[in-house]
Amino acid sequence: MMRTRPLKVALLGCGVVGSEVARIMTTHADDLAARIGAPVELAGVAVRRPSKVREGIDPELITTDATALVKRGDIDVVIEVIGGVEPARTLITTAFEHGASVVSANKALLAQDGAALHAAAEEHGRDLYYEAAVAGAIPLIRPLRESLAGDKVNRVLGIVNGTTNFILDKMDTSGAGYSEALDEATALGYAEADPTADVEGFDAAAKAAILAGIAFHTRVRLDDVYREGMTEVTAADFASAKRMGCTIKLLAICERAADGGSVTARVHPAMIPLSHPLASVRGAYNAVFVESEAAGQLMFYGPGAGGSPTASAVLGDLVAVCRNRLNEATGPGDSAYTQLPVSPMGDVVTRYHISLDVADKPGVLAQVATVFAEHGVSIDTVRQQGRDVYGGAEGASTEGGGSRREGGEASLVVVTHRAPDAALSGTVAALRKLDTVRGVASIMRVEGE
Repeated sequence: MMRTRPLKVALLGCGVVGSEVARIMTTHADDLAARIGAPVELAGVAVRRPSKVREGIDPELITTDATALVKRGDIDVVIEVIGGVEPARTLITTAFEHGASVVSANKALLAQDGAALHAAAEEHGRDLYYEAAVAGAIPLIRPLRESLAGDKVNRVLGIVNGTTNFILDKMDTSGAGYSEALDEATALGYAEADPTADVEGFDAAAKAAILAGIAFHTRVRLDDVYREGMTEVTAADFASAKRMGCTIKLLAICERAADGGSVTARVHPAMIPLSHPLASVRGAYNAVFVESEAAGQLMFYGPGAGGSPTASAVLGDLVAVCRNRLNEATGPGDSAYTQLPVSPMGDVVTRYHISLDVADKPGVLAQVATVFAEHGVSIDTVRQQGRDVYGGAEGASTEGGGSRREGGEASLVVVTHRAPDAALSGTVAALRKLDTVRGVASIMRVEGE
């Protein structure tokens, strides 16, 4: 039997996402009521510019006083889609204090202060849901928190930023340079006027912190996530990737150590084999690959941004939270019960693709191979102009430098076996000191094998 008194919802923010949330709440009111078991009522909308016309929203609901709105005391659920750390953090904690549960899409705030927000929600017996904070419409947070709660997740590997995936996909498929691909992404509305948060990996790093915390039941903050942007990726990198049967993606990677005693979280460009499911993720789409002990390999795919997809995730959380309110219950809270340490990037073990500009003279390859051996990094292959010079055993060498260029220079590409990141960093530092190495043109990790 449906309850007649409506559940009251306050909306903080009415931009691209907020306006779509309000529209769906209005146009799909009957369906939402049927799914929840009670009607939901939009009781107020906090905005910065009240004079702006917002089609479909009663002007009487508009307010600039977000604090007063969340303090009303009759609000059941607060939806926060304003973004940023403040005033969102204060508004959310105030909402808990005044009896409201919260649905948020705020990845930056959750990555920085998720533990404190969960503690506040628990203290006041309220829900904190945030499916929309990672990967837009793709159901990901709830499967990790609930569906896989009885399993042990070992790795989360994903494309969680549509802007960067669009740019890299364009570079891969059309041969465009980074600047040209970025201009197209901007023209199509995929990239902001200032794309720094996307292309330098800040957005993906916040999402990686959230995913790692949920997947491994431990505290992972934004500061714990190693981050590299993708602005230095070149057409030459894609050419090398293609020769290896790979493409390049900006990946968020969260891993449990082999001994289970620590975790790592990182964001950086990486080469992945064309046979890997993530290699086929095109355009502005997102996809996340989860590896767990019992369920095995799972992949979640779909649109990762935009008003409608993100609003879909927000409203899914709204339905769940409202059902909990009717049942006088709360859903899954903070699952960070293991307190595993977060290891530094130097402990991460993976393969590497290193491109060197070297002098084209006898003995260079032997010098380079010796440096790798001295730092404990085993060489898999060395390539010049796309053909293997040698492969397999460490220490093998072929005299001569590589592809001959004007001015007596050569291009040498080394692909390693798996090695710790710290060992690779030491190797590169030593290579730069060699008189025969003119420069390290590119360093890229190889993942997903």
